Amino acid sequence: MKPMDGIKLLKHLKEYDHNAVVIIMTAYASTESAIQALKSGAFDYLQKPFRVDELIATLRRGIEFREFQLKRGEVGRDQVDEADIEARLIGGSKVMTKLRQQVARLASARAPVLLQGERGTGKTSIAEILHANGADENAELVRIDCALSTEDNFAKGLLGENGAGGVWVEKATGGTLLLQNLHALPFDLQPQLVSVLRSTAHRFRLICTCSEDLEQLTDEGKFHDELFYRVGSMPVTAPPLREHVEDLPAIIKDLLTRASNPEFDPSLIEFDEQAMAVLFRYRWPGNIAELQQMVHSIAAQTPSRMVSLDQIPLRQKSLTEWPSLEAYLANEKRHYIEMVLHACRGDKAEAARVLGVTPESLG
Repeated sequence: MKPMDGIKLLKHLKEYDHNAVVIIMTAYASTESAIQALKSGAFDYLQKPFRVDELIATLRRGIEFREFQLKRGEVGRDQVDEADIEARLIGGSKVMTKLRQQVARLASARAPVLLQGERGTGKTSIAEILHANGADENAELVRIDCALSTEDNFAKGLLGENGAGGVWVEKATGGTLLLQNLHALPFDLQPQLVSVLRSTAHRFRLICTCSEDLEQLTDEGKFHDELFYRVGSMPVTAPPLREHVEDLPAIIKDLLTRASNPEFDPSLIEFDEQAMAVLFRYRWPGNIAELQQMVHSIAAQTPSRMVSLDQIPLRQKSLTEWPSLEAYLANEKRHYIEMVLHACRGDKAEAARVLGVTPESLG
């Protein structure tokens, strides 16, 4: 082809219309050019020489995929629920603003999306947003965790008989198939998944999540290259919380609206200046998931609406806020004495007997 080759033409077509369904025909026996085509956004590829029935089957899948897009009004659709995206991806930082914009653009696309990021960064929430904005109201979001499912479950549920797609694929038809922790999919099943995706991908939207670098795993030969390029043409990275700690107040406020407290409305809870200073300095290795667990735990136990530094768990405090061993043991001793006194209904003599001390030492 002159003046450009097929890959360059493909890239131009995808820039013009990211929903374009492009099938590449390659003359090489190796899969290198085919993988390059998939990496550039091709729907599928054919290697010459090919059979007429193979050509017809590939064209049919492409046409069905295009019809699938048009049927749901996905091509050129501009009815994305931006309010829902803002409500679920909270924060005014640059990274969160960029993430919301990217998710809004991809919401109407039908191509596979790869959600990358550390554990606890909210990849599943992004998948739910994409599904809610890109599928029929009654269409299902079918979730499969590759780190938890057994090979037998994969074979039956995902691959099916003769690689034609199993019950999970049938259930996802018209909706979304979410493969969580794709990096954990056994290597020997990955080529079989490629085969299933080639024959059934036009029937559902594919979203995958991973907490490891799939491209690096592919380069190291630990992940199937064609599978990577089939699922990774539209990557989205969920940023770690330490990269947008300025969003902490807004995220905590939102988390408190879903917390519970037996005494008062947890949405009224506030963290004082010292407590927030500690949270800003913490690295949050567990990201949003760790923050949620901490906020909900504090909200359920706090006796007041103002959370102080003392109520922040040691894990979230920097070493400068950790008490000395003497101070920690003295504090624990005080709490234990108070607990025994409460059990003895304020009877110091009885509490002293239980504790093995003199009543005078209890103050």
